[in-house]
Amino acid sequence: MTPPSASSPPLAEGGSLPRSPSLPDAHRTVAVPSGAGGFWRKLGAFAGPGYLVAVGYMDPGNWATDLAGGSAFGYTLLSVILLSNIMAMVLQALSAKLGIVAELDLAQACRERYSPAARWVLWALCELAIIACDLAEVIGTAIALQLLFGIPLPWGVALTAFDVMLILLLQQYGFRKLEAFIVALLLIIAGCFAGELFLAQPSLAGIAAGLVPSTEIVTNPAMLYIAIGILGATVMPHNLYLHSSIVQTRRFDRSPEGRREAVKLATIDSSVALMLALFINGAILVLAAATFHTAGRTDVAEIQDAHALLAPMLGAGIASVLFGVALLASGQNSTLTGTLAGQIVMEGFLDLKMPVWMRRLITRLIAIVPAAIAAVWYGESGTAQLLLASQVVLSLQLPFAVFPLVQITSDRQRMGRFVNGPVMKIAAWTICAAVIVLNCVLLGQVAGLI
Repeated sequence: MTPPSASSPPLAEGGSLPRSPSLPDAHRTVAVPSGAGGFWRKLGAFAGPGYLVAVGYMDPGNWATDLAGGSAFGYTLLSVILLSNIMAMVLQALSAKLGIVAELDLAQACRERYSPAARWVLWALCELAIIACDLAEVIGTAIALQLLFGIPLPWGVALTAFDVMLILLLQQYGFRKLEAFIVALLLIIAGCFAGELFLAQPSLAGIAAGLVPSTEIVTNPAMLYIAIGILGATVMPHNLYLHSSIVQTRRFDRSPEGRREAVKLATIDSSVALMLALFINGAILVLAAATFHTAGRTDVAEIQDAHALLAPMLGAGIASVLFGVALLASGQNSTLTGTLAGQIVMEGFLDLKMPVWMRRLITRLIAIVPAAIAAVWYGESGTAQLLLASQVVLSLQLPFAVFPLVQITSDRQRMGRFVNGPVMKIAAWTICAAVIVLNCVLLGQVAGLI
């Protein structure tokens, strides 16, 4: 695999991307200030990819698991969100390093390293993860449209097929504009939940206690199922592919010192962005714990129920509106980044380029079918169960993205002086092992063996 050359196609006049459907066309199009000074200016130039990645850590699938966990078990599962976020920071830092040092995204690196059979398996599993994520976006957006505008669920599901037009429109204005739009939606989501928490007045002591891990999380089957759902909803497999590609949109000094600085700046960018994701995920669970669990409503696991109960239980009609607006923004944000990840995976594993609209339409239609069936035949309860199940599917796919990432970034032949050091290797392989063990426990419980 040959890395992108320094002569990657420039931005078209007016700052728009070329009409080619390939994301690598945007590589090296965002200039980073040179020179020894101006750390904050350089960090500002690098800010962006981390927020695109953070979107996947707060998509509608997170809402289902966080609401279910908060209403059923109070603040207990806050520790799972915290640990998942720490794991995400480590893995996304490795993903960014792979893109900056090797100038390959994770899919391209897998195509270079593994046999054809292994590549096809990894590609199929990653596509399954993207479809599961897309399923959550379809359901989340449809529910938001129903809550805000009264559009029936089946019609809302159908309308999500047209979000590809938004993606095509935004890509015409350049990568920085796309990043700015996504950051704006993230700020809307964060603002909505800050308002919700102000109204809910959660227990600070309960939050502090919830941040400490409990053995009950592993021994209680119901709690473990939701905990693994939170893990799958937080550490997104396709985000590891996404980050390793979009970090290459920065045009920085390619010397060893320049790459080292770029890795540092990219890690800061993603870590700060993931702190925002931690706040939002934690806020959803805390809101459910403070509003529903403390009132004895441990059965609130559906987004529609949460929306309906927030206003009367908090005594403020604006609470439900804020909830719906944040959900709609979350669904649209996740749609944009899911499309980019889909492009990267298909082009990286198969070297197959497909127009954005066609790629998006195929993936979205695959996700729409089960969502439409659940909405028509099973109604709100069916979509809620499908939403939670999609996050468990994502968690089951996670080892197949984490293992190659850790293995490749620990390979001195590929990474040179930037190979993972002893401490990072221990941390990364520990995360990989923890993900595999948790998934084995879940499978054992589902099969009735545990």
